[in-house]
Amino acid sequence: MSRDTDDVSRRSFLKTAGGAAATATVAATAGCTGGDTGGSGGGGDVSGTLVYARGDHPTNYDPQQTTSGEVAKVTNQVFDPLIRFKAGTGGELGDSLATDYSLEGTTATLTLREGVTFHDGSEFTAADAKATIRRFTESGYEYYLGDENRSGYGPFTFGSWVDSIDASDDYELTIELTQQYAPFLRNLAMFAAVILSKDQIESLDSQPDLGTDPVGTGPFQFETLDNENNRVELTANTDYFGDGPNVETVVFKEITKNSTRAADVVNGDSHITDNLDSQSFKQIQDADTASLVEKNGINVGYMAFNMGRREEFRNKQVRQAISYAVNTQAIVEDIYQGFASEADQPLPPDVMGHNEDIEPYPTDKEEAQSLLDEAGVEPFEFELATFSNPRGYNPSPISTANQVKSDLEEIGFTVNINQFSTFSSYLDYTDQGKHDACFLGWYTDNADPDNFMYVLLDPKVEMDAVPDGQDWVSRDTEGYSTLNAAGWANTEYMQKVREAQSTYDTETRKQLYQEASQIAHDEAPWLFLDYAQTLRGIHQSVNADSFTVSSVGGPYLEQVELEE
Repeated sequence: MSRDTDDVSRRSFLKTAGGAAATATVAATAGCTGGDTGGSGGGGDVSGTLVYARGDHPTNYDPQQTTSGEVAKVTNQVFDPLIRFKAGTGGELGDSLATDYSLEGTTATLTLREGVTFHDGSEFTAADAKATIRRFTESGYEYYLGDENRSGYGPFTFGSWVDSIDASDDYELTIELTQQYAPFLRNLAMFAAVILSKDQIESLDSQPDLGTDPVGTGPFQFETLDNENNRVELTANTDYFGDGPNVETVVFKEITKNSTRAADVVNGDSHITDNLDSQSFKQIQDADTASLVEKNGINVGYMAFNMGRREEFRNKQVRQAISYAVNTQAIVEDIYQGFASEADQPLPPDVMGHNEDIEPYPTDKEEAQSLLDEAGVEPFEFELATFSNPRGYNPSPISTANQVKSDLEEIGFTVNINQFSTFSSYLDYTDQGKHDACFLGWYTDNADPDNFMYVLLDPKVEMDAVPDGQDWVSRDTEGYSTLNAAGWANTEYMQKVREAQSTYDTETRKQLYQEASQIAHDEAPWLFLDYAQTLRGIHQSVNADSFTVSSVGGPYLEQVELEE
């Protein structure tokens, strides 16, 4: 959507949002049609228990303290954002706690929904939104979460962009930004941007305590955190302002073994599951009582080279050599059973700025050896850290690690696989930069290219903090974001993605991201693995028309109906 001005009106955005959102090509610079959540509210025929089986059980459900999708599955039921992604779309925006919104230049203006209450009975107002943002970003705020507690979402969602917040009117919120920032309205729809209760924030003895008893405005309220049995129970919020919920209770339970989790859906003890591997795909596909539902995903799986820890990885030719040596085609076709395609750049195909001219590194062990020879680097021993439970972008992490290990051993490397039993402990390890190399991946938070290009591969330090002639920075550099697991700091790349996020002209942004994608491919800070399908297994007792698989946001469990 090309524009010659900085002003982006709600009406002009609507002219292009409808078709483009389906493929996530819209720059989120203004609001879009609402009404998708403005139903009759809860209180209708609410009955039954919906059971969601998953592979991991986090113990902290504070949305400002995590980057984990396992946490978001729960918190997206308990909290509401100001703006939400419409279910089943590739990122189309709709109303939530805000009923009207716009971004003009550096000013975001939102009209808030009246009559909404938190689960503790307190009224939602602009003061809650202001307190939420301040808790996440403002070190001088009395109730600031703290540098050691807040997740990496704080700086890129709000912290680097919000200059001031005016909440003087209960139902009008004005946010002044430090610069033009194209993805800002989309950021407001992300799971980390959900609105907390000011009353709860101010009543906590310790800010991290919110994670064990979260209070939101969402369709379900937090009932029980049963860590002994790896179980979370939510109950219906019958005062919910939107459509649903349609079930009385939602239970999230942990079943770590993939085949057991799939069998739990097949036999009806669970209703929905995700993060399946190739064996469990087949279990559900072959069952008469369950079905596999899929949608094009907006995600990327990769292996990050930790340049801050291993000097050898600071050499581009070494990184390229490994990229040539690993057979990613075998990973997606044999291990992932074709439910993924080979990755060749940070941006998935359905996101604006994906460069169609780039192709995956072919498997070529002779070229890999030649690059090592040119670099003057002998094959060496290194650790490959991996999680154990499947993720959507890496449904078979151990098999993938073994493929990498086998391929690299053929050209002389020694790869020591360091396997973690829980995803939360794994994220702690990689956030601290203790890995040599590690598997990670990313589901889009907002369907905007910035959410991949800036969030994952810009270190978010000042440009002049990168030493001349160096393409990496250490983790103790001021402002460094731990979401950049590689420590990569290529200033040409950084300049392009920072320029792209500050312009509202779609064609300009697209060109900049295509150029930045080429740099990332050539410099290879990651071993690019895959773009995966979004897959869910559902039992036949779930009304298929009521369950929507979404590649961004969700899961939308308030919509789900169970049949007799």
